[in-house]
Amino acid sequence: MTKNSAAVAAQHTELVSISDGIATVDIAPAAGGAVASYRWWQDGSVADWLRPADPLAISRRDAGAMACFPLVPYSNRVRGGRFEFAGRTVQLPSRPEDPHHEHGHGWRHPWTVVRHEAGTIVLRYRHAADSWPWSYEAEQEITLADGTLSITIAVRNLSDAPMPAGFGLHPYFPSTPWTHVQASVSGMWETDAEILPVRHVPPPAGADPSIGFDVSEVDFDTVFTGWTRRARISWPEHGRQLDMEAEAPLDFLVLYTPPGEPFFCAEPVSNITDAFNRVNDEDTNTGWIMLAPGQRRSACVRFTPSRAV
Repeated sequence: MTKNSAAVAAQHTELVSISDGIATVDIAPAAGGAVASYRWWQDGSVADWLRPADPLAISRRDAGAMACFPLVPYSNRVRGGRFEFAGRTVQLPSRPEDPHHEHGHGWRHPWTVVRHEAGTIVLRYRHAADSWPWSYEAEQEITLADGTLSITIAVRNLSDAPMPAGFGLHPYFPSTPWTHVQASVSGMWETDAEILPVRHVPPPAGADPSIGFDVSEVDFDTVFTGWTRRARISWPEHGRQLDMEAEAPLDFLVLYTPPGEPFFCAEPVSNITDAFNRVNDEDTNTGWIMLAPGQRRSACVRFTPSRAV
């Protein structure tokens, strides 16, 4: 076996797939339970609705370079990886490149395949209490039907004490010069130099997601509030569009549009950034969830592509 063929063989062992005859989704359980690609195959052509992972990302099990990864047991950053809850101090690991322990645990660890059928796969991750002093279980059910991708993500508290929590998805979409996004929102969080929230304000007049914006013309790394849990992404030069619809409690939308990159993110999440450090803020809807022992919360996100008319 040549070096290249060995690399290809190793890549395939990293992936499992589901298909419905219209679309195919590749999943990398060992790479944080991430989706590696979501493609339509029609009339001899391929349409990537999410940014596909390349072979190197797959072989490295790099969740951050995948098409979509799960956010558990919270979304985004916790300032300094530290917060107080129920009389205890929680200090999460920090490194210079990750000082705020971003996005929790799920994307950092392998997930187990617990069910795999032609059009459905169920993945599970179990976390034993450590610096995060609660044990919990997270699950993803990933399904294809008529070309639509549905991902249901759930978190269950396995500990004997109440656990603060949040969850969501972190999808990456292809960005082109004309990519357009529309999502009804009512507010947003201004951030400091470390992209942590400091002030709740109205959306920017020149780039209000409710009206719509071209991805190439904005620079967001922003949590939007009052989201109606629907967003439409269109690629007019390709005649394609995708509708993303989330269920409660995924009531916040994070938009990340790094200039010059061939991708952007529109993340349906249940909590604002640094929500655990605002649990006593009665004037702010932070979205953090308290899970009682044994309690489970879940939500589904549906991605429905179509040819634009």
